[in-house]
Amino acid sequence: MTTDLNKPETTEKGVKTIQPNIGLDKAVLKKDNELLNAYLADLHVLYIKTRKYHWNVAGPSFKEYHEFFEEQYKQLEEMIDQVAERIRTLGGKPLSTMRDFIDSTSLEEDHSGEVKTVNMFERLLADHEKVVRELRDDVKTTDEDLDDAGTADFLTGLMEKHEKMAWMLRKYLS
Repeated sequence: MTTDLNKPETTEKGVKTIQPNIGLDKAVLKKDNELLNAYLADLHVLYIKTRKYHWNVAGPSFKEYHEFFEEQYKQLEEMIDQVAERIRTLGGKPLSTMRDFIDSTSLEEDHSGEVKTVNMFERLLADHEKVVRELRDDVKTTDEDLDDAGTADFLTGLMEKHEKMAWMLRKYLS
């Protein structure tokens, strides 16, 4: 049976698209995609910051820290792809320009020049913990307000990854 959701729609540019017919109405899909795109923007800023620290870490534990930051940015890279694919799965379009990411993030870019290693860990820890708090709110919104258990579960898994990354950063600061 065909519903309004999977009838082709024509966009402003004349492209026909078919929205998912997965038991979520258009308003829910729109809100899901807004939440996911805001998170995608945060992931990109966190990814770039982690790469910056990977490239610029120095000192007696250089190799260990360099490899640690590489592990973290690779995890973030994988998460970025998963979030973008979830947005597409829900019929949305992922943000895809640096301007969009900067305009949509809740995190701060690191414009500072040379950063002490301890500050690298502190800044990344603060960002991961902020993302966890935001994801916790997004899980509640998607589960309770939007009745979208799939996106709530998806975000819960990503939140757990940030919690572990934060734990590892915290251990370096202990």
